Amino acid sequence: MPDTERPKTVSIYDDEIDVRDISRTLWSGKWLIAAVIFVTALVAVVVAFKMPNIYRTEALLAVNEQDNAGRFSSVASQYGGLASLAGINLNGGSIDKIEVGLATLKSRRFLSAFIARHDILVPLMAADGWDAETGKLIIDRDTFDPTTMEWTRSVRPPKTPTPSAQEAYEAFVDILSISRDRSSGFVTVAITHVSPTIAKQWVDWLIQDLNSSIMREDVEEAERAIKYLNDQIENTSLAQLQSVFFNLIEEQKKIMMLAAVSPEYMFKTIDPPVVPERKARPNRAMIVAVGALFGLVLGASIAIFRSGGRGP
Repeated sequence: MPDTERPKTVSIYDDEIDVRDISRTLWSGKWLIAAVIFVTALVAVVVAFKMPNIYRTEALLAVNEQDNAGRFSSVASQYGGLASLAGINLNGGSIDKIEVGLATLKSRRFLSAFIARHDILVPLMAADGWDAETGKLIIDRDTFDPTTMEWTRSVRPPKTPTPSAQEAYEAFVDILSISRDRSSGFVTVAITHVSPTIAKQWVDWLIQDLNSSIMREDVEEAERAIKYLNDQIENTSLAQLQSVFFNLIEEQKKIMMLAAVSPEYMFKTIDPPVVPERKARPNRAMIVAVGALFGLVLGASIAIFRSGGRGP
Protein backbone atom coordinates (compact mmCIF):
# COMPACT_ATOMS: atom_id res chain seq x y z
CA MET A 1 0.00 0.00 0.00
CA PRO A 2 1.41 3.46 -0.90
CA ASP A 3 2.67 5.58 1.97
CA THR A 4 0.28 8.40 1.07
CA GLU A 5 -2.73 6.36 2.19
CA ARG A 6 -1.44 5.66 5.71
CA PRO A 7 -2.24 9.11 7.25
CA LYS A 8 -5.93 8.67 6.31
CA THR A 9 -6.13 5.40 8.24
CA VAL A 10 -4.43 6.96 11.24
CA SER A 11 -6.76 10.01 11.05
CA ILE A 12 -9.88 7.83 11.16
CA TYR A 13 -8.44 5.83 14.04
CA ASP A 14 -7.58 9.03 15.92
CA ASP A 15 -11.14 10.34 15.41
CA GLU A 16 -12.57 7.15 16.85
CA ILE A 17 -10.23 7.46 19.81
CA ASP A 18 -11.34 11.09 20.34
CA VAL A 19 -15.02 10.13 20.46
CA ARG A 20 -14.29 7.36 22.93
CA ASP A 21 -12.13 9.67 25.03
CA ILE A 22 -14.87 12.32 25.15
CA SER A 23 -17.44 9.70 26.13
CA ARG A 24 -15.20 8.45 28.93
CA THR A 25 -14.49 12.03 30.02
CA LEU A 26 -18.21 12.84 30.22
CA TRP A 27 -18.92 9.63 32.12
CA SER A 28 -16.13 10.23 34.59
CA GLY A 29 -17.43 13.77 35.15
CA LYS A 30 -21.05 12.69 35.45
CA TRP A 31 -21.35 13.88 39.03
CA LEU A 32 -19.92 17.27 38.11
CA ILE A 33 -22.37 17.54 35.21
CA ALA A 34 -25.25 16.44 37.44
CA ALA A 35 -24.27 19.05 40.03
CA VAL A 36 -24.16 21.83 37.40
CA ILE A 37 -27.56 20.75 36.03
CA PHE A 38 -28.99 20.79 39.54
CA VAL A 39 -27.66 24.28 40.25
CA THR A 40 -28.82 25.82 36.96
CA ALA A 41 -32.22 24.15 37.24
CA LEU A 42 -32.55 25.41 40.82
CA VAL A 43 -31.68 28.95 39.71
CA ALA A 44 -34.24 28.64 36.91
CA VAL A 45 -36.89 27.52 39.40
CA VAL A 46 -36.18 30.49 41.67
CA VAL A 47 -36.26 32.93 38.75
CA ALA A 48 -39.42 31.39 37.29
CA PHE A 49 -41.36 31.57 40.55
CA LYS A 50 -40.21 35.10 41.28
CA MET A 51 -41.65 36.26 37.97
CA PRO A 52 -45.22 37.54 38.40
CA ASN A 53 -48.08 36.03 36.43
CA ILE A 54 -49.06 38.08 33.40
CA TYR A 55 -52.69 38.00 32.24
CA ARG A 56 -54.03 38.91 28.80
CA THR A 57 -57.54 39.92 27.85
CA GLU A 58 -58.86 41.08 24.51
CA ALA A 59 -61.96 42.39 22.78
CA LEU A 60 -63.13 41.74 19.24
CA LEU A 61 -64.54 44.81 17.51
CA ALA A 62 -66.38 45.46 14.27
CA VAL A 63 -66.79 48.76 12.51
CA ASN A 64 -70.21 50.31 13.01
CA GLU A 65 -72.21 50.00 9.80
CA GLN A 66 -73.33 53.64 9.97
CA ASP A 67 -71.03 55.23 7.39
CA ASN A 68 -71.52 58.93 7.96
CA ALA A 69 -68.60 60.00 5.84
CA GLY A 70 -69.93 57.78 3.04
CA ARG A 71 -73.30 59.52 2.99
CA PHE A 72 -71.67 62.92 2.91
CA SER A 73 -69.29 61.85 0.14
CA SER A 74 -72.20 60.47 -1.87
CA VAL A 75 -74.03 63.77 -1.79
CA ALA A 76 -70.83 65.71 -2.38
CA SER A 77 -69.92 63.63 -5.44
CA GLN A 78 -73.47 63.96 -6.80
CA TYR A 79 -73.44 67.73 -6.65
CA GLY A 80 -69.72 68.39 -6.70
CA GLY A 81 -69.74 69.58 -10.29
CA LEU A 82 -72.46 72.09 -9.63
CA ALA A 83 -70.76 73.34 -6.48
CA SER A 84 -67.46 73.77 -8.32
CA LEU A 85 -69.14 76.33 -10.57
CA ALA A 86 -69.43 78.49 -7.47
CA GLY A 87 -65.79 77.88 -6.56
CA ILE A 88 -66.59 75.39 -3.76
CA ASN A 89 -64.79 72.04 -3.44
CA LEU A 90 -66.95 69.39 -1.77
CA ASN A 91 -64.70 66.44 -2.58
CA GLY A 92 -62.12 66.40 0.20
CA GLY A 93 -60.76 62.96 -0.71
CA SER A 94 -61.48 59.55 0.75
CA ILE A 95 -60.16 58.63 4.19
CA ASP A 96 -60.08 55.19 5.75
CA LYS A 97 -61.91 55.94 8.99
CA ILE A 98 -60.87 52.58 10.47
CA GLU A 99 -57.19 53.39 10.00
CA VAL A 100 -57.78 56.83 11.49
CA GLY A 101 -59.45 55.22 14.50
CA LEU A 102 -56.64 52.70 15.04
CA ALA A 103 -54.00 55.39 14.59
CA THR A 104 -55.84 57.47 17.19
CA LEU A 105 -55.87 54.52 19.60
CA LYS A 106 -52.08 54.17 19.32
CA SER A 107 -51.33 57.88 19.33
CA ARG A 108 -49.33 59.60 22.05
CA ARG A 109 -51.99 62.27 22.55
CA PHE A 110 -54.84 59.80 23.05
CA LEU A 111 -52.96 57.40 25.35
CA SER A 112 -51.41 60.16 27.44
CA ALA A 113 -54.86 61.67 27.96
CA PHE A 114 -56.24 58.19 28.70
CA ILE A 115 -53.64 57.57 31.44
CA ALA A 116 -54.28 60.96 33.04
CA ARG A 117 -58.08 60.76 32.75
CA HIS A 118 -58.34 57.39 34.50
CA ASP A 119 -55.45 58.01 36.92
CA ILE A 120 -53.71 54.71 36.15
CA LEU A 121 -50.08 55.79 36.47
CA VAL A 122 -49.46 53.76 39.65
CA PRO A 123 -50.88 50.41 38.41
CA LEU A 124 -49.12 51.01 35.10
CA MET A 125 -45.65 51.85 36.41
CA ALA A 126 -45.44 50.39 39.92
CA ALA A 127 -47.37 47.10 39.80
CA ASP A 128 -45.32 44.16 41.08
CA GLY A 129 -47.96 41.44 41.19
CA TRP A 130 -51.53 40.54 41.99
CA ASP A 131 -52.96 38.80 45.04
CA ALA A 132 -55.49 36.27 43.73
CA GLU A 133 -57.03 35.73 47.19
CA THR A 134 -57.76 39.40 47.94
CA GLY A 135 -57.96 40.59 44.36
CA LYS A 136 -55.65 43.49 45.21
CA LEU A 137 -52.70 44.82 43.30
CA ILE A 138 -49.23 44.38 44.82
CA ILE A 139 -47.22 47.60 44.58
CA ASP A 140 -43.43 47.72 44.36
CA ARG A 141 -42.50 49.93 47.32
CA ASP A 142 -39.12 50.69 45.77
CA THR A 143 -41.06 52.46 43.05
CA PHE A 144 -44.10 53.88 44.84
CA ASP A 145 -45.02 54.16 48.53
CA PRO A 146 -48.79 53.64 48.89
CA THR A 147 -48.68 54.92 52.48
CA THR A 148 -47.31 58.36 51.66
CA MET A 149 -48.61 58.26 48.06
CA GLU A 150 -45.18 59.33 46.81
CA TRP A 151 -42.95 57.97 44.08
CA THR A 152 -39.77 56.50 45.58
CA ARG A 153 -37.98 55.07 42.57
CA SER A 154 -34.33 55.88 42.06
CA VAL A 155 -33.58 57.20 38.58
CA ARG A 156 -30.93 59.27 36.88
CA PRO A 157 -31.59 62.72 35.43
CA PRO A 158 -33.30 63.85 33.30
CA LYS A 159 -35.82 61.32 34.67
CA THR A 160 -37.59 62.15 37.91
CA PRO A 161 -39.09 59.87 40.60
CA THR A 162 -42.54 60.61 39.18
CA PRO A 163 -42.75 59.00 35.73
CA SER A 164 -43.15 61.45 32.87
CA ALA A 165 -45.94 61.34 30.31
CA GLN A 166 -43.44 59.97 27.79
CA GLU A 167 -42.40 57.11 30.10
CA ALA A 168 -46.04 56.28 30.83
CA TYR A 169 -46.89 56.27 27.13
CA GLU A 170 -44.01 53.93 26.30
CA ALA A 171 -44.98 51.60 29.15
CA PHE A 172 -48.59 51.48 27.99
CA VAL A 173 -47.65 50.79 24.38
CA ASP A 174 -45.64 47.79 25.61
CA ILE A 175 -48.75 46.16 27.10
CA LEU A 176 -51.17 47.21 24.34
CA SER A 177 -51.79 45.04 21.28
CA ILE A 178 -53.91 46.11 18.29
CA SER A 179 -54.49 44.02 15.18
CA ARG A 180 -56.85 44.22 12.22
CA ASP A 181 -58.01 41.33 10.04
CA ARG A 182 -57.96 42.71 6.51
CA SER A 183 -60.28 40.01 5.16
CA SER A 184 -63.05 40.34 7.76
CA GLY A 185 -62.39 43.89 8.94
CA PHE A 186 -62.52 42.82 12.60
CA VAL A 187 -60.22 44.59 15.06
CA THR A 188 -58.69 42.99 18.16
CA VAL A 189 -57.62 45.14 21.10
CA ALA A 190 -55.71 43.41 23.92
CA ILE A 191 -54.00 44.38 27.18
CA THR A 192 -51.50 42.36 29.24
CA HIS A 193 -51.06 43.11 32.94
CA VAL A 194 -50.22 41.46 36.25
CA SER A 195 -53.84 42.00 37.31
CA PRO A 196 -56.55 40.27 35.24
CA THR A 197 -59.24 42.66 36.50
CA ILE A 198 -57.20 45.72 35.55
CA ALA A 199 -56.47 44.29 32.10
CA LYS A 200 -60.19 43.79 31.49
CA GLN A 201 -61.09 47.25 32.83
CA TRP A 202 -58.53 49.01 30.65
CA VAL A 203 -59.75 47.32 27.47
CA ASP A 204 -63.31 48.45 28.31
CA TRP A 205 -62.13 52.00 28.92
CA LEU A 206 -60.07 52.06 25.72
CA ILE A 207 -63.08 51.12 23.58
CA GLN A 208 -65.35 53.63 25.32
CA ASP A 209 -62.84 56.47 25.14
CA LEU A 210 -61.96 55.79 21.51
CA ASN A 211 -65.61 55.87 20.43
CA SER A 212 -66.18 59.04 22.45
CA SER A 213 -63.08 60.72 21.02
CA ILE A 214 -64.01 59.99 17.40
CA MET A 215 -67.62 60.96 18.06
CA ARG A 216 -66.59 64.34 19.49
CA GLU A 217 -64.29 65.03 16.55
CA ASP A 218 -67.03 64.17 14.03
CA VAL A 219 -69.58 66.32 15.86
CA GLU A 220 -67.19 69.27 15.93
CA GLU A 221 -66.43 68.76 12.25
CA ALA A 222 -70.15 68.55 11.46
CA GLU A 223 -70.79 71.79 13.36
CA ARG A 224 -68.05 73.54 11.41
CA ALA A 225 -69.42 72.14 8.15
CA ILE A 226 -72.95 73.34 8.97
CA LYS A 227 -71.67 76.83 9.75
CA TYR A 228 -69.70 76.90 6.52
CA LEU A 229 -72.65 75.67 4.44
CA ASN A 230 -75.02 78.19 6.01
CA ASP A 231 -72.56 80.94 5.07
CA GLN A 232 -72.48 79.62 1.50
CA ILE A 233 -76.28 79.60 1.32
CA GLU A 234 -76.31 83.29 2.23
CA ASN A 235 -73.64 84.09 -0.36
CA THR A 236 -75.26 82.38 -3.35
CA SER A 237 -78.44 83.12 -5.25
CA LEU A 238 -78.52 79.89 -7.24
CA ALA A 239 -81.53 77.85 -6.14
CA GLN A 240 -79.98 74.55 -7.22
CA LEU A 241 -76.78 75.25 -5.31
CA GLN A 242 -78.75 76.25 -2.24
CA SER A 243 -80.58 72.91 -2.49
CA VAL A 244 -77.21 71.12 -2.51
CA PHE A 245 -76.12 72.94 0.61
CA PHE A 246 -79.37 72.11 2.40
CA ASN A 247 -78.90 68.43 1.57
CA LEU A 248 -75.36 68.53 2.90
CA ILE A 249 -76.52 70.26 6.07
CA GLU A 250 -79.11 67.53 6.53
CA GLU A 251 -76.41 64.85 6.33
CA GLN A 252 -74.30 66.67 8.91
CA LYS A 253 -77.27 66.87 11.25
CA LYS A 254 -77.75 63.11 10.87
CA ILE A 255 -74.15 62.63 12.00
CA MET A 256 -74.82 64.72 15.10
CA MET A 257 -78.05 62.83 15.82
CA LEU A 258 -76.31 59.44 15.49
CA ALA A 259 -73.56 60.60 17.83
CA ALA A 260 -76.15 61.50 20.46
CA VAL A 261 -77.87 58.09 20.44
CA SER A 262 -75.00 55.65 19.71
CA PRO A 263 -72.39 55.00 22.45
CA GLU A 264 -70.53 52.60 20.14
CA TYR A 265 -70.15 55.29 17.52
CA MET A 266 -67.44 53.73 15.33
CA PHE A 267 -66.39 50.40 16.87
CA LYS A 268 -69.03 47.93 17.98
CA THR A 269 -68.05 45.24 20.48
CA ILE A 270 -68.60 41.74 19.07
CA ASP A 271 -66.79 39.82 21.80
CA PRO A 272 -66.26 41.86 24.99
CA PRO A 273 -63.22 41.42 27.23
CA VAL A 274 -63.44 39.08 30.21
CA VAL A 275 -61.37 38.68 33.37
CA PRO A 276 -58.90 35.92 32.39
CA GLU A 277 -58.63 32.94 34.72
CA ARG A 278 -55.38 31.62 33.26
CA LYS A 279 -52.10 33.43 32.99
CA ALA A 280 -50.60 34.18 29.59
CA ARG A 281 -47.04 33.91 30.86
CA PRO A 282 -44.50 32.98 32.17
CA ASN A 283 -44.20 29.33 31.13
CA ARG A 284 -42.37 28.18 34.24
CA ALA A 285 -41.93 24.58 33.07
CA MET A 286 -40.21 25.82 29.92
CA ILE A 287 -37.94 28.12 31.92
CA VAL A 288 -36.84 25.25 34.17
CA ALA A 289 -36.31 22.96 31.17
CA VAL A 290 -34.15 25.56 29.44
CA GLY A 291 -32.19 26.04 32.66
CA ALA A 292 -31.54 22.30 32.95
CA LEU A 293 -30.48 22.09 29.30
CA PHE A 294 -28.10 24.99 29.80
CA GLY A 295 -26.68 23.20 32.85
CA LEU A 296 -26.11 20.05 30.77
CA VAL A 297 -24.16 21.95 28.13
CA LEU A 298 -22.23 23.94 30.73
CA GLY A 299 -21.42 20.89 32.85
CA ALA A 300 -20.22 18.90 29.84
CA SER A 301 -18.04 21.79 28.71
CA ILE A 302 -16.49 22.12 32.17
CA ALA A 303 -15.78 18.38 32.36
CA ILE A 304 -14.07 18.37 28.96
CA PHE A 305 -12.10 21.51 29.74
CA ARG A 306 -10.84 20.13 33.06
CA SER A 307 -9.61 16.97 31.37
CA GLY A 308 -7.83 18.94 28.68
CA GLY A 309 -10.07 17.39 26.06
CA ARG A 310 -8.50 13.92 26.57
CA GLY A 311 -9.69 10.83 28.30
CA PRO A 312 -8.53 9.81 31.78
